[in-house]
Amino acid sequence: MTRPFHPAPNLVRSLPVAGRPRVVPKPLPWPLRLLKALFNFTMVPLRAPLLLLLLAVSVYLGMHWSTLDSPPKTLLWTLDLNHHISWTLECFQAILVVVVCTMPSLLMRQLSALMAASRVMTLVLTLFLVTIAALYLLRLSVLADMLILATSVLLARLDLTRIRIVPPPIPAAIALSAYVMLGVWLGRFWHLSAQA
Repeated sequence: MTRPFHPAPNLVRSLPVAGRPRVVPKPLPWPLRLLKALFNFTMVPLRAPLLLLLLAVSVYLGMHWSTLDSPPKTLLWTLDLNHHISWTLECFQAILVVVVCTMPSLLMRQLSALMAASRVMTLVLTLFLVTIAALYLLRLSVLADMLILATSVLLARLDLTRIRIVPPPIPAAIALSAYVMLGVWLGRFWHLSAQA
């Protein structure tokens, strides 16, 4: 009967080896750290080119909304308030679309918890959502603008995830809303400067 072969312990591995001292790099001074962070921040649109697409879409929407809201020169100044209100509503719904597309899981969790609270709240929220959807369907151009913007935001978020930039939902919503509003105001400024 043969006994199983047990290899002898490796004495070389069991000997204590003096570890090499770890070399800890010196931290950069704060001006260089600030410049490095600023450089990395400005390189994000080049690493994630769909952010540039989102900027182009928001510039186009700003120009398009300015074209729709610009009153003819024959109208009086009393209609100017209506155009300011419609421009504010366009910007508000653009920010709302960006927020919904940036943190859908958090919003859906809150909405489902609110609807599970009572049947009355479920009925009120359902009627509110159906009314909003019907108002958008009455103006299909607004619905098309919001769908294009939502698609661009979702593509930009996917591109940011691809390069491993996943900020928390609320700072991401604030940053993307500011980015979209920058594009919208650039488009409005471009349209107004072309008219002058």
